[in-house]
Amino acid sequence: MKTKKVKAAGRFGSRYGTLVRKRITLIEAKQRKKQKCPYCSRLGVKRLSKGIWHCLRCGKKFASAAYYLNK
Repeated sequence: MKTKKVKAAGRFGSRYGTLVRKRITLIEAKQRKKQKCPYCSRLGVKRLSKGIWHCLRCGKKFASAAYYLNK
């Protein structure tokens, strides 16, 4: 269930506290966005798993940070 304040982190219910659930919401929103590829400099990189990224434009697969690419 989604809520206004914590969005997808509403799946945790009332557990873990509001602040933790808000932080999780921010991290998950960043990691699910398409990010800028360090090779072709276009938007199109998606996260496959922890630290594994794949560019949909140039086809490169590479390792980087766990949640979102470093700028």
